[in-house]
Amino acid sequence: MLIYLTDLSIEDKQWEDDMSLMANAVALPLIDRQVLRNLETHFIAPEIYTRDDVAARQAKLARIISNDIIPRLLKLHNDVIPDAPPVASLIEALAPSSADITGLADIVLGSDLEAAAAYVMVLRNRGLPMETLFVELLEPTARRLGEMWDKDECDFIDVTLGVARLQKLLAIFNDTHAMPALDQHRRVLMAMTPGNQHSFGVAMVERFLLAAGWDVRAELTGTADEIAAVARNSWFAVAGLTIGSERQIDSLKETIAQLRQQSRNRSIGIMVGGPIFTANPALSYEVGADATAPNAPAAVLVAQKLFDLAAAKSHA
Repeated sequence: MLIYLTDLSIEDKQWEDDMSLMANAVALPLIDRQVLRNLETHFIAPEIYTRDDVAARQAKLARIISNDIIPRLLKLHNDVIPDAPPVASLIEALAPSSADITGLADIVLGSDLEAAAAYVMVLRNRGLPMETLFVELLEPTARRLGEMWDKDECDFIDVTLGVARLQKLLAIFNDTHAMPALDQHRRVLMAMTPGNQHSFGVAMVERFLLAAGWDVRAELTGTADEIAAVARNSWFAVAGLTIGSERQIDSLKETIAQLRQQSRNRSIGIMVGGPIFTANPALSYEVGADATAPNAPAAVLVAQKLFDLAAAKSHA
């Protein structure tokens, strides 16, 4: 929503249509408020959602909207140039900026999911697909929350609540929030690649997943055969694997291949983590995984994305 279009050229009529679309997106909640409240039972552990500072957070949200969002929308309205740009330039210009990411992080740290949904709707209704919004807005926002936690700018519960709301946004926009027995399907198998001796990363991801309402099973010492056997005997939506160095790449590839061959869930999503994937995210596809995440809060959101993709395939 926080976008500048000073370099764009848009026909007046088209601009009026776009502004009307944006106004409607903000004015109309995407789903019923009661449904939003009910989603808490799926996307956050009950013991996490106890805070006594709701009023202060809502005041903070109001300040963000009045001091930042509204002035930028007014600027957006005034920066109209007569000639329309190429489509590629328009998409690039509409892509979420660092200010958008920071703004959404502030909103999800508050308590108003409707405001967060409206924020995403404005960008989606301007023509950006959910895949682009995930890669360039939602996942970076989760990553930003993790960075804020690392710098002690917010606490664990703050980050957990924020990530939970990002999960809900994904489920809402991907139409998986109404899936029957949703809570029974949000199960993750977390494992260390055989040969990896560093369990801290897995433990941290497990902690955030549990707080965000996932059912997690951790396998920290198993071989590739043993990890695959766990997935063969129990149903998991997602498997997460970590490695500590390049020496374990071959072991990781073997483990992923066996998971795909033997998993009870034939559409299991696989995410990987570790410093080498942070440095080179494309390597995740080379080892046979579906995605990677640079930190624990982002891993929670990636797990939700993989869950949504599998759910969409099963209902296609």
